[in-house]
Amino acid sequence: MIDLIVFSVGENKYALNIENVQRIIQSETLTNIPNSHSHIEGMMSYEDKVIKVLSFRRLISLKTYENELIALFISLKKAHEEWVNTLKISIETGIEFTKTLDPHACGLGKWIDSFTAYDDQVIGILTELSDYHKQLHLTGGVALSKNKTNKEESLRILHEDIETIYKYTMDALDKFIDELDLVANSLQKLIIYDNNGAVFAIKVDKIEDIAHVQESEFINTGDDHDVNDFLELEGVLDLQNILINVIKTVVLPK
Repeated sequence: MIDLIVFSVGENKYALNIENVQRIIQSETLTNIPNSHSHIEGMMSYEDKVIKVLSFRRLISLKTYENELIALFISLKKAHEEWVNTLKISIETGIEFTKTLDPHACGLGKWIDSFTAYDDQVIGILTELSDYHKQLHLTGGVALSKNKTNKEESLRILHEDIETIYKYTMDALDKFIDELDLVANSLQKLIIYDNNGAVFAIKVDKIEDIAHVQESEFINTGDDHDVNDFLELEGVLDLQNILINVIKTVVLPK
């Protein structure tokens, strides 16, 4: 029986033998290393020494986490623009409003609820965004309710209150884009990895779980297990119908 740290990068899931993992810590702002290998994101202090940080996304040729966040924020903004437009049509025409009034049920609400921040500045932006977002949905519900008995007041709420709160909500979301590096660090994790005494950090998107498995459960796909010069796999693990790439070793580029 062996224990594996399961982590995700993009849509991909990987696992590392826990024996090679010293610690898992929050990502932080790194110091750039001039002329370093493209897979190296920077360096950091760790237990009175300086270690390099390997980007797993770069290792497997994925676009940056920051670019994915920008795409996410843009899609969330578009979704709420559509939400407001649908609310407007419903109030003005009487057509049934089919979108959610629950601030925890939409895409932005689910993202806010799943986001854990550690930086005080990011926590401040998150609190502001969460408050305005809740007001937007709740005030939308008030406008729809008023529309049954007082259409004039419903339209006033729509054109004054809703439009103002919507603007504040989108401005708060834009602040996340302005502080993209801080937001990314609040989400990503660093795995302190020991490869035969060579200690370095591996930057990943999310720690998923600890899996207790038998090596006999690894599926040999028959493919070359050397993904590249720096990453070697042992096989694939089917864990509750989720395929996980089991890592044999990670090598730090020079």
